[in-house]
Amino acid sequence: MPADRPAEPPTEDLPEDLTRLAALHGVATSYRPSPDRTVAASATAVTSALAALGVDTGTPQAVRAALAARDAELRERLLPPTVVAWSGAPAPTALCALPEGTRLRVDTEQGERRDGTVARPAGDGSAGVLADGAGAGPSTGDAVAGRPDGEDVSGASAAGTAAGDGGPDLPAEGGTGGPPTGGAGAGASAPRGAPGPPARDGAPRPSPGNGAANHSAAGVLAGLPPGVHRLTATTPDGRAARAHLIVAPARLPAPATRCYGLLVQLYSLLSRRSWGMGDLGDLGELAAWAGRALGAGFLQVNPLHAAVPGAPTDPSPYRPSSRRFPDPVHLRIEDVPEFAHVTDPEPTRTLRERAARLREAVLEHDALIDRDAVWELKREALELLREVPLGPGRRAAYCDYLAEQGTALEDHATWCALAEVHGPDWHRWPEGLRDPRSADTDRARTALTDRVDFHSRLAWLTDTQLRAAQHSAREAGMPVGIVHDLAVGVHPRGADSWAQRECFAAGMSVGAPPDAFNARGQDWGLPPWRPDRLAASGYAPFRGLLRGLFRYAGALRIDHVMGLFRLWWVPEGHPPTEGTYVHYDAEAMLAVLVLEASRAGAVVIGEDLGTVEPGVREALRERGVLGTSVLWFERDWEGDGRPLPPDRWRADCLATATTHDLPSTAARLTGEHVELRDRLGLLTRPLEEERAEASADTAEWLAALARLGLLHGTAGDTGTPSEEAGIQAVHRFLLRTPARMAGVWLPDAVGDRRPQNLPGTWDQYPNWRLPIADAEGRPVTLEDLAASPRLHALIDVVRERAGHGGERPENRGRAPYGTPGARA
Repeated sequence: MPADRPAEPPTEDLPEDLTRLAALHGVATSYRPSPDRTVAASATAVTSALAALGVDTGTPQAVRAALAARDAELRERLLPPTVVAWSGAPAPTALCALPEGTRLRVDTEQGERRDGTVARPAGDGSAGVLADGAGAGPSTGDAVAGRPDGEDVSGASAAGTAAGDGGPDLPAEGGTGGPPTGGAGAGASAPRGAPGPPARDGAPRPSPGNGAANHSAAGVLAGLPPGVHRLTATTPDGRAARAHLIVAPARLPAPATRCYGLLVQLYSLLSRRSWGMGDLGDLGELAAWAGRALGAGFLQVNPLHAAVPGAPTDPSPYRPSSRRFPDPVHLRIEDVPEFAHVTDPEPTRTLRERAARLREAVLEHDALIDRDAVWELKREALELLREVPLGPGRRAAYCDYLAEQGTALEDHATWCALAEVHGPDWHRWPEGLRDPRSADTDRARTALTDRVDFHSRLAWLTDTQLRAAQHSAREAGMPVGIVHDLAVGVHPRGADSWAQRECFAAGMSVGAPPDAFNARGQDWGLPPWRPDRLAASGYAPFRGLLRGLFRYAGALRIDHVMGLFRLWWVPEGHPPTEGTYVHYDAEAMLAVLVLEASRAGAVVIGEDLGTVEPGVREALRERGVLGTSVLWFERDWEGDGRPLPPDRWRADCLATATTHDLPSTAARLTGEHVELRDRLGLLTRPLEEERAEASADTAEWLAALARLGLLHGTAGDTGTPSEEAGIQAVHRFLLRTPARMAGVWLPDAVGDRRPQNLPGTWDQYPNWRLPIADAEGRPVTLEDLAASPRLHALIDVVRERAGHGGERPENRGRAPYGTPGARA
């Protein structure tokens, strides 16, 4: 570990009123980097976070006024903006807390209506809800709050309360507790029959676990279909409130079979048909081959979100312009049907010749992947294809897509069109264009109709090829298919931050507090969502985002899944040490995630590496969200610190040897990752100390592999295991764990030494721009992979370990282990 002690803000005592106000808005005033240490947040961090939530803390008088207003608001409101109900669980606390005789009405997404009355059964002190109009048919009232298409992001609270509603009910210290939405309890941490946590005004909540009350309280909810419905409550004295009601399955089902798969950064996998970087044609080809020939059950890729345009483009797939829509740079141009109908062949011939030169530069002349050059070519090609009229069927499909995506797509395409005119940073646009709902923007959209349509069509074409890749994966027998990756956030100057500007916390950035590995903390430059605005909209931005991704994902990996619970907010212009945690309504976030994933029949994998607050992994596991376990980090940290035996690994996870942010297995086994960091000046200790620690760590793992009989083969006459034998042993180990999914980092299969991303570097290292290469650094194409003896030897090990035979001629084409039926 680095010798530097994590930097901490100076200790200061916050005024009691400010501490209480922060707690009522989910802003932490301290955090625990380890169980035995508590670090106080600075006044700057707390007041900046509150200001981003619209709370005035400029003077002590303002703090007291804001506190009084918040206390009064929480005492007087009938319902929080969003209420969560889990299928088969006790009735939400918020319903049980309503006055006796309150009339309830639920208008479902499907247009049906259900009515009920809050009653207090004899002999019971808590309220219940009795249904008296279940199945009353189509609603004749107002339209459902929170449109099913996910576009209601106005922030006009459906609960009839101020935009400040909906912050989580959590202590300043943090933790996952508190009933933010009045649901049955995030993670069901309280036993049934126990009193619920205190309300924000300090009054005890009624018990959500009392049998009699909950039996009646479930009446109005019984049989409600999963979805986001509108809930209306009217008390006997005439007070009324509306809220979003999220009804979600209790948990996601586990993957149907235990399976292994491949992990790859798509841009890095070129074929002889690529235009300078891996594309969606390559993805479909890899999926078809890996499923049919290798028996792989899934294929995980990097985020394919739309990037911020303009040269040079930020190459990181984790800082996109939009997470809602994919990037057309990934299109396989020749697979667009209109390509075959371009009347003048000369322009397309010229483009293909230029594409071949780009491809050869990377594969033959050690050039880096040039995303900007690739996009320039593809954009020219797509402008040509746009001149080809769509056939009737294609036109109908495009119109359907436009209707399905609605305002979200129109906003995204409008931003792209405006960026062509005014540049990609919308903060520098004319003031009238910085608001997507302004009259100036409406006029500009009309004037740029042609360009708005162009960018809408690009989104449709990309969506079409993404869905085709998933279809290829499933047709090839993969039980899961393509695993897509969801980045933590978006670029502050991109399309999403413009289109949903009211949902983002102005002047704040997401990062991480100081820890043993990053003594100064981290600032990722991503604006965070406001938890109050999410709650007020019924989590419409999150719902729309997930629904878009699940159109073509067999599974979704969520980067930094702990962000569903809390995020480290860093005030603009301040170092990460001046940040603090802001809590989100984890129960509501999980309910939306489970709801949308279950509708799509998809698996969800949370990246939960690093420091995780207590209760998070348990809450995720209860809802069926898998975790992520990386071999080198799996040690008996509560015991002797040695490598954790395979039978003690958790089952509900994706187990891998490495990730895109870590050294390849070959580099770790040979120690080359230390040498690389030394050459770049990234070491914080003397080289010999770093070498010794890395060598000891690797040796300890190799010894554990040898004791288990997993390490076969040596290098020459030295008696030491070869690097290839070590990689095979690591994967034998992964398959010996109970992990439901095991991933093979595709560069490991050919001995690649180079990491795809080296955290802590910018210009010093070509992050996100390297093709997959072999042990000698020679780029490896998709065609080379299919013929690679080294890759097939590793896959033989993986499949044999699973008990279904290796990749031998007689096995090729058979169904993968655990997958019923034969392939075509």
